[in-house]
Amino acid sequence: MAFLKRYGLLALLVIAVIAVFASGAPRYLSLDALRTHEATLRGYIDANLALALLAFMLVYAVATAVSFPGAVILTLAGGYLFGTWVGGTATVIGATLGSIAVFYVVQTSLGHALRAKAEAKGGTLKKVIDGVRDGAFGYILTLRLIPVAPFWLVNVAAALANAPLRAYALATLFGIMPATFIYSGIGAGLDALIASGDSPDLGVIFDPNVLLPLVALGMLSLATTVLQRLRAKSGKAS
Repeated sequence: MAFLKRYGLLALLVIAVIAVFASGAPRYLSLDALRTHEATLRGYIDANLALALLAFMLVYAVATAVSFPGAVILTLAGGYLFGTWVGGTATVIGATLGSIAVFYVVQTSLGHALRAKAEAKGGTLKKVIDGVRDGAFGYILTLRLIPVAPFWLVNVAAALANAPLRAYALATLFGIMPATFIYSGIGAGLDALIASGDSPDLGVIFDPNVLLPLVALGMLSLATTVLQRLRAKSGKAS
């Protein structure tokens, strides 16, 4: 019973990953598929808006939990089908829920073993763990604003560092908002792009006018965390 309680959720996550990729779902997540099924999707949304939003958030949560490679396309789809703000909000909620699921599964199952392995091996994962351990909210917020580490890696590292769930969830929620609403806004404008025969510029996030403000926010968050740590150490020393 103890074994099932500890590893049951991990087994479900592994099964979900296998099922998603075995189904070939990644092949069907594309702008062409979205355009092909637009009429059907919009008809369902018009008739069942609340249910459609819940379904979209669930799909996004599952996609995040299994590290589905089409997250950007899903974000564009949210903006395309629901509009910039509604679609973006649904995306943020779904991604945050999926991240919390991974965090909880890792923390309650393989946390101790993976933490020991990361500590012994060093590398990127250990650096992220150390940073999260020293200042959970600010460090995670910085990594969400400036994705220098893969999204899934931050989820795992936060769990291994035993970050407080509330700090982790809030940092994820607020940290992914800027990029999410940027891509959701692009998705909301797909109609015009399709009409003109153009494709969306998915590299817009790296435009200096977009990237530099995000970097500035991330550095501000990190600086705040560093100051808090220094004050805490100074207080202990005195």
